[in-house]
Amino acid sequence: MNIFTPFPTLRTEHLILRQITMGDLDELFVLKSDERLLKCYSSKAKTYEETRRKLEELDDDIDKSKSITWGISLINENRLCGSICLWNICQEPSKVEIGYDLMVNWQGRGIMQEAMTAVVEYGFKDMKLQLIEAVTHPNNLKSINLLERNSFIKGANFRETDASTNKVLDWVTYSLR
Repeated sequence: MNIFTPFPTLRTEHLILRQITMGDLDELFVLKSDERLLKCYSSKAKTYEETRRKLEELDDDIDKSKSITWGISLINENRLCGSICLWNICQEPSKVEIGYDLMVNWQGRGIMQEAMTAVVEYGFKDMKLQLIEAVTHPNNLKSINLLERNSFIKGANFRETDASTNKVLDWVTYSLR
């Protein structure tokens, strides 16, 4: 059974959180390849083909109820300006991880705050979650501030090595009950 059928479009005062489609490929490529957004991560889209495959993976994960990713658009504009997802879904205990990204030119306008509020509410109310977790880079102050504004509690720091690049990455965890 797919828990995301039909796809749960979320509406807020200023935003529509909707399914990402092939029509969003240009904006998704920018979102997944912008070095300014992804400086803490090793997996960047280098081509449109990689971005198209990533979109197919997102759709497949939605079909299999493994994760759900919403495209973020302003209510009067259909162009994608960011994304937000609930992924790493675990049934016992009922928990997920939240992830998000927003194009640089849209940051600082309260968009991700509004999107996160809607997605967190959906997670607890509709998915009946007990816990939402987040992992971010300890130097990503915008992400940390967003999480703390939304009552996420700081947890442990950890370090891992990216197998594809041998790059050591530092992380900090947050959680919300």
